[in-house]
Amino acid sequence: MNGIATDFLTRCFARGDTIALLLRNEGTATTQQRVVPLERALAPRYRGWLAHENHSGTNIYVAANPLLAGSRRRTKDCIASVRHLYIDIDVNGEARLAALRASDLVPEPNIVVSTSTGKYQVLWRVEGFDFYTQEMTLKLLTLAFHGDISCTDCNRVLRIPGFRNCKYDPPQLVTVEYVADATYQPDDFRLYTLREAACIPPIRTQYRRLDMHTHSEHDWAWVSDELAHGKDAVTLTRELASRRSDKPNPTYYAQRTVDMASARLWLLEGTAIEDVIASLEIRRQLEIASATCSARAREIAATAQRMIARR
Repeated sequence: MNGIATDFLTRCFARGDTIALLLRNEGTATTQQRVVPLERALAPRYRGWLAHENHSGTNIYVAANPLLAGSRRRTKDCIASVRHLYIDIDVNGEARLAALRASDLVPEPNIVVSTSTGKYQVLWRVEGFDFYTQEMTLKLLTLAFHGDISCTDCNRVLRIPGFRNCKYDPPQLVTVEYVADATYQPDDFRLYTLREAACIPPIRTQYRRLDMHTHSEHDWAWVSDELAHGKDAVTLTRELASRRSDKPNPTYYAQRTVDMASARLWLLEGTAIEDVIASLEIRRQLEIASATCSARAREIAATAQRMIARR
C-alpha cells in the first residue's frame, strides 16, 4: 500500500476503528474479505500484501463505515456507525459531478475519488445520522445526481485511491481529490427536506395521534388543491413562502412543495416524465442555476413517480 492509500484510510477512519477490506480478482473469480483494526491495515507488512494482491490483478475496496469491534462479517448489523455519505457516478461522470458540485442541495463534498476515466465516488464525512436516515439520504442523492442506485447501503464498499482499478486493460490508477475538511449533519443535506415537502410520508410514532397533521401536510394539501383548480404556480410559490417564514429557507421549501405537487398532478394526468422534467426546468430557469435546475427537476419528477407507485 502506498502513501496515497494510507492517507485516504487515515482521513476516513479514526485510530481504534475496525474496518472491512474486500479483495476481488475478476480474472480468477476469487473474493477475500478481511475485517481488521485500522492499525493492522496500516502496518508495513499488511500494506505490502495488499500492494502485491493489487499488482496481481486484485481490486482493493474498503467499507465506507467502520464495523463493530470483534465483527467477522460486513453485514448491516455489524456496522458501528455512519461515518460517510457517498454516491457512485459511473455514467456521464464529468457533467454529473459538475452538477453535484454546483448544486445547493448538498454541501461541498469532502473527497472525490476518480475510479477510472469519467467515473467517480463522492464522499461526505458526516455525524448525527442513524442508519435509516443515511440510506434514505443515499437514495435521494442517487436520484438527484443520477448515481448508481445499487450503492445505497450502509455496508457499501468503495475503491481505495492509490491502488489500480484492474477492471481495465491496462489497469487505471485510482486517484483522489480532497475538497473540504468539514463534518456535516443531516440538516446540511437539503435533499432531506423532501420529507418536509410531504413527498416522503413521516414516520408514525407511539407518541403521535393518527388524526394529527403537520404544517407541511396541510401545506401539501392546500398546494395540491390550488394547483388542481388552476392556480398559477409562481404566485402559489410566493404565497407559500410568505406563509412559512418559520422555515430556514422559505423560498426553497415553497419551490419544492409546489413543484412536487405539480409533478404528481401532471403524471396522474398522463404527462410523460420527460415532459414533466422539462416543464419544471422552464418554470425555475430564472430562479435557479441551470445545472442545479436540471438535477432538481429530474429528482422531483422521479420522486413524484414513486409517490404515485406507492399509492
